[in-house]
Formats: sequence, structure tokens, C-alpha cells
Amino acid sequence: MPAMTEDIFQRMQPRPSPPESPQALMSRVTDLAGKTLGQIARDAQFAIPDDLSRHKGWVGSLFEHVLGCDAGSQAIQDFSALGIELKTLPLDAHGQPKESTFVCTVNAAGSESGQWQDSWVRKKLSNVLWVPIEADNRIALADRFVGMGWIWQPTAEQEAMLRQDWEELMELIALGEQNALTAEYGQYLQIRPKAANSRVMARASDIDGESILLNPRGFYLRTSFTRQLLEAATISSLGS
Repeated sequence: MPAMTEDIFQRMQPRPSPPESPQALMSRVTDLAGKTLGQIARDAQFAIPDDLSRHKGWVGSLFEHVLGCDAGSQAIQDFSALGIELKTLPLDAHGQPKESTFVCTVNAAGSESGQWQDSWVRKKLSNVLWVPIEADNRIALADRFVGMGWIWQPTAEQEAMLRQDWEELMELIALGEQNALTAEYGQYLQIRPKAANSRVMARASDIDGESILLNPRGFYLRTSFTRQLLEAATISSLGS
């Protein structure tokens, strides 16, 4: 759970037990759809900040709490027994993904550069609960509505695209080309800095094997990819 001021959490209701099945999880998701963040937070006695400027992880923490995620800070899927990862999907005023989606941190030392099937990125993206949420800054945080979530598993074509991006990115890291890595690399999966500010540094190795310091980085899904997932889920819901 991201670090935030204690007053945000001090009076919240006990976290519900983890859901026992994907069906039980989706029942909880359905109960939240159509409600505002304020309604959900008040029901859970979860303090609501005025905005997200100092509480960037608040929305994700709220849903981890009310849906019964049990991973905490462990390097496992959010719903460990189900092998399902939780991702909230902020939407802009036009109902489109507003920003890229964080997947997991990058091991700057390159030790993750093995096989795709064993990678943490693949495990994180193998089974994902997406929850769309209004994120128009003109709407007060408490008044933003929650859409209907869905569980997604990548198709063979989607996984092939993600694998290609991952392998190309990890090859650059293995070659010590971290400094050359920018958000321009990768069609759907990219690597971007992930730190509160530019003063935060992590140790890595350069092309000559020398130890260097870099800003911590993470794998992110581009909005062009999550837009496809959202459109597919919308079409599926209309046809059901």
C-alpha cells in the first residue's frame, strides 16, 4: 500500500475477507458499479482527501480495501488465492484512459532478463480485474463515478505483442543500455521513471558493467493498449 498520511486510514472499517472465487469477486465489483468514490469511501469509513495531489495511491488503496485484496506489500497478485491482479483505470472527460497503467517495477540490474513466461510482468498481466473510474479533474474526487469492472486475460495476439515489447526492453537492460531507454520504446509496454522526484536513485550497471545510479523505473501499459481493452469490454457488455 502506498505511503500516505495516517489520518486517511485511521477510522476505516475492517477489510473484508478475500473473495473465495472470481464469481464472488465480481459480485463485489458489481455492487460498487454506479456508486461514487465518496459513497464507497463513506461506507468503508475511509477518509476522503480533497484531491489526489498528496494522496496519489488513495483510489487504488480504497479498492484494495473494499474488495478484500490480501497481497499487501508482497510481490504476489493482489488476490493471491485467485491469481488476479487489481488495476483501476482512470478515465478522462471523454471516457478514455487518462494515463498509462503501472504494471511493476523494473529490476535495473537486469536480473529479470530471463524468459517471458517466468517474468513478473507476465504474471501480473495474466489475470487482471480492471475497474474504470472517472478521473476528470473538473469533478470533485468524492463525486467521481465508478464503472463496471471486468476480469481480463490476454488473448494469444495480445500476449505476443506484450512479449515482443518485453523482450526488446529487457534486451536493452541486459546490454546495459538503461540510459538509452525512454518511454518511446515499446508498442504497448513501455518503461518509464517511477519515483517521487528525480533525486530518488537506484543502482544499475552500464554497457561496460560499471555500477551507475538511475532513477527507479517501472513497466507501464500505454493508453493505446488499455483503450483497446476498454472498448472490447464495452462491446462485450452491450452484447450480453
